[in-house]
Amino acid sequence: MKSRIAALSMSALLVLYLVLVLQLAIRLIAVDNGIAKTLGIALLVLPLLGAWALAAELLFGIRTQKLVSRLDAAGELPVDSLPKRTSGRPERAAADAEFPHYKAAVEADPGSWQAWFRLGLSYDASGDRSRARRAIRRAISLERAAR
Repeated sequence: MKSRIAALSMSALLVLYLVLVLQLAIRLIAVDNGIAKTLGIALLVLPLLGAWALAAELLFGIRTQKLVSRLDAAGELPVDSLPKRTSGRPERAAADAEFPHYKAAVEADPGSWQAWFRLGLSYDASGDRSRARRAIRRAISLERAAR
């Protein structure tokens, strides 16, 4: 629940920032100066990119949560039994020791969104966020294709 509140708070702050930048861009475009107009037009791109990135991240989070719920309902969500550091993150050595099991599951059934999702969780526990996101994106696309 804390992570949802944090995500919504950060999203609200980003939307506020994007609105303020958009207003500034419109004001600069209205000024009768070539440099100001150019800056205003350039600033229009920032809110568009920010809105796209925000929508993509929120959609990723929603889809990920749906897969977590499905795995949890089926009793297939991995049990979080790894020892933790004081920060709350799993100890990397313990996470790395469990990683081959999840990698082998994906290699045995590369079309299984469940296996890809668990591999993504394993990557995340090992501290490899970029591979975790790629594996979870793969799980999302496989699950959507299966529907």
